This record gives sequence, C-alpha cells and structure tokens, in this order.
Amino acid sequence: MDLEQARQQMLGQQIRAWEVLDDAVLDVFARVRREEFVPANYRNLAFADCAIPLQHDQEMLPPSVEGKILQSLMLSKADSVLEIGTGSGYLTACLACLAGEVVSIDIFEDFLADAKQKLAAANIDNVALENVDAFTLDDNRQFDAIAVTGSIPSHTSLFTKLLRPGGRMFVVVGREPVMEACLVTAHGNGQSTVESLFETVIAPLRGIEAPDSFVF
Repeated sequence: MDLEQARQQMLGQQIRAWEVLDDAVLDVFARVRREEFVPANYRNLAFADCAIPLQHDQEMLPPSVEGKILQSLMLSKADSVLEIGTGSGYLTACLACLAGEVVSIDIFEDFLADAKQKLAAANIDNVALENVDAFTLDDNRQFDAIAVTGSIPSHTSLFTKLLRPGGRMFVVVGREPVMEACLVTAHGNGQSTVESLFETVIAPLRGIEAPDSFVF
C-alpha cells in the first residue's frame, strides 16, 4: 500500500467530501499518521471510511466522523479538552494537535497503555491519560470542549456540567438504527443549546446502562 497516496485519497474522498474543510483540521489529518494507531491486523483498513474493531468490543471511528468531531469543536491552543473514550488514541492525538491540553479517559487500562506509547512515538506530550469511568467524573473539573467517542441513548446534563460557559461538546445520541450527532454548547446561566449535525451510528459508550441521570 502506498501510504501517502492512501492518506491523500482519505482527505479528498472522505474528509473533504463530508464538508470538513477547516484547514487546521485537514492539516492534522495529513500530519498524524493514522496507520500507526490502527491495530496491526487491520492496518490495510487504516484509510478506509469504516469503523475498525478494537479490543473489548470497541471501535475506532471512521475518518469522516473524526473529521466532523474536530471541525465542530472549533478548537484553539487556548482550549482544554476532555475526551471520553481513548480507544486507539488516534483522535486523542488529533485533538492534542489542535488544543492546548487534552485529558483522555478510558476504563480499559490496555487502551491507555497502548495510547501512551503511540502518543510518545508521535512526539505528542500535551495529553494526560486517566483510567477513569466517565460516569464518576467530578463536575468541579471544567473543560472548553468535550469529545464523547461512544453514543448515549438520550441527552444528559451529566457531561454538560463539565463544560465551561461557552464550551462545546460533540456527542452522538440515540439507539440503533437512528442516532444523531450533536453539538452541545454550554451557557453561563447553566443552560445549554443543542445543534443537530448529522445522522450516524456508533457503538454505545461502555457502562451507559448504569446511570439514571439522562435527559435534561
């Protein structure tokens, strides 16, 4: 496989085709070596527009969805970002290239250990990896942006409470076969607004069955 040709095809046929046109986001996709974050036995699918299986019945999101996440959050180097679900570590790396700092959490220690090695190999050092259950996060911690990499069944204030006023959160809401990618924006009065972005289907966030705190 010609990796650079495949990378350029991904940018043109998947990322731009999905109206991800932000130059900073496109530059990150061009620079961060996606193939290094894909499980070895699926490396031939590194640039395919499909979810890639990971351990623990988890998935690496398709490039088109990752591009939408990065573009919708409108990140700057002044931003502190929370990623809920480290997974392969690829989206973590992309977020870190666009933001000032990233806290990425996962309940699977092997994902975190693998991501730590891959981020170090990519010379990315502005990420804190934490073995934390998202549903136990202290809402005294505040972030400018949140990327939720697994779907949730309905809108919740659980994660919105972690946003600073003006903060943005990307989250996919619903159950198969109908899910909706949304951008949630927090406001200083404790309220938030929800913008529908596109329809998609991604794997549920692990442990989503447990909390009773869903629905605004």
